Amino acid sequence: MSKKSAKIAALIAGNEGRGFDAHYLGYFDCFNTQLFYEAHDVLEELWLAQGKTGGNYAYYKGLIQLAGAFVHLQKQRLRPAVALFNLAEANLRQYPARHDSFDVASALSLITEWRGRIESQNFSENPLRADKAPRLTLPA
Repeated sequence: MSKKSAKIAALIAGNEGRGFDAHYLGYFDCFNTQLFYEAHDVLEELWLAQGKTGGNYAYYKGLIQLAGAFVHLQKQRLRPAVALFNLAEANLRQYPARHDSFDVASALSLITEWRGRIESQNFSENPLRADKAPRLTLPA
């Protein structure tokens, strides 16, 4: 097992047998604790295993890009964050408002809101604060 695989296994521990792939659930756990890079890694493993012909290919890709946008915000890279918000939006728009128990419409609203915050300040102010970080809800 690689060092990265061991880390991912630790991040998804406890999510087995909960109705969805543990990687999918782990993505939300990581995202909601502001571990955006880790959220990306956890879901990327599932996304790559699925391949381009899987029905969730663009969905997972969009969620990965969404987490990636927040990684860029954590690193004060506002323009790359907006670029990833745009890519995430394009991928997630391919799915219905609710997909795999997730409110895709709320994710699209979140993208619009955060992109708007950055653009309205002409890329001069990072809206990401630890106490005002986004959350994604996946109903049980």
